[in-house]
Amino acid sequence: MKSQKLEWENAPDVKKKIKNILAVLDMPHIKLSNIHSYRTQGSKSRAYARIWSMPKIFQHALNLEPNYVIEVLSKYYDRLNEDEKSKVLIHELLHIPQNFSGALVPHRNRSRHLGQTANRLFDEFKAKIK
Repeated sequence: MKSQKLEWENAPDVKKKIKNILAVLDMPHIKLSNIHSYRTQGSKSRAYARIWSMPKIFQHALNLEPNYVIEVLSKYYDRLNEDEKSKVLIHELLHIPQNFSGALVPHRNRSRHLGQTANRLFDEFKAKIK
């Protein structure tokens, strides 16, 4: 069986949804201008979305500020309803640390579980937009 080629495309609809989320939730450490969104097709991953960071070495070598790319995997993400899409994006945004350093926050640490925090923030988001 021939494998499908991985294709990337800019996802302005995802960026707009992220902008709306950041306008409602208290996440002042996130610089929207340094968040980029892409939609992929042909990925073998089973995730709905992924976040990509820019390590410090690249920031220094290229003289760039930290940037993040949120990738949504079309075959899963595009099938979700709008609430589920928001929840997925909130989850990805929670991977960005408070210092916006280019690093990523893991799913679990001693004091929090990212999935539980994402659910709580999604409930807060829904309550504020009603």
